[in-house]
Amino acid sequence: MELVWLEDFNALAQSGNFSRAAQLRHVTQPAFSRRIRALETWVGVDLFDRTTQGATLTDAGQHMLGSAQEMTRRLYQMRQEAREVAGKQARTLHFAATHSLSFTFFPGWIRAAERTSPIEAIRLHSDNMRVCEQMLLSGEVQFLLCHQHPQVPPQFAAQAFHSKVVGSDLLIPLCAHRLEPVADPAPLSLLGYTAESGLGRIVSARLHKALQPPDLHTVFSSHLAAVLLSMALEGKGFAWLPATLAEPEIASGKLVRALDEQWDIPMEIRLFRPSLALSDFAEAFWARL
Repeated sequence: MELVWLEDFNALAQSGNFSRAAQLRHVTQPAFSRRIRALETWVGVDLFDRTTQGATLTDAGQHMLGSAQEMTRRLYQMRQEAREVAGKQARTLHFAATHSLSFTFFPGWIRAAERTSPIEAIRLHSDNMRVCEQMLLSGEVQFLLCHQHPQVPPQFAAQAFHSKVVGSDLLIPLCAHRLEPVADPAPLSLLGYTAESGLGRIVSARLHKALQPPDLHTVFSSHLAAVLLSMALEGKGFAWLPATLAEPEIASGKLVRALDEQWDIPMEIRLFRPSLALSDFAEAFWARL
């Protein structure tokens, strides 16, 4: 039995796709598939039903999932705490945060948190939402900072995690030039988010809920809001951008509304953590929030 097998299992359970899970784990798909098969051989049963559409957990795999996720989190936590006790590493708070919040929200927020009590050391891992979720699930980080919308739950078991609202944000449809109404309008050029993006999930949910969604044609996609902002400034289309990111461009008039205010999407900024006990200083940090 190897720890990487459990990490692979957790990644595949989350993504439901061998190629996406292999990318998350930074290995080739054949190597990833062999490791999943090795885990199933060790357990003695199939953990996934494999189809052309992807991979879904069997009943045995579903039964094992919660324990596998908790076990990997505990092993990483045990290693971290042993290093701290031995004096080999500073008492460090480990955060995963999506790219846009890493640049816009996190620095000021953590600086404010330090005013009540100094933090010895911080390590921030910045990536897309899918990778950040996987890091929290596997125990590589203690906290996940991300945008959240009530209609778009996170892709992990809510009962295994606690969360607190630590801020707010707004997704606004923005473009470089005001769109003038015409008699026979063409589809609007959308700068969209890829499937790895948490913001993309939120925008998709809003459009799916709409009775009369706007006529859109996706001309460019990225999981990075900053890239979509740059493309919008170049006049390549419009994008739903976080106000925390686009505030300077809005204030200067470089970006204007592409759609009216009914298409704004209010969001929470939430901090997630496992429900199992963290180190004493991580628990103290959480209690102060």
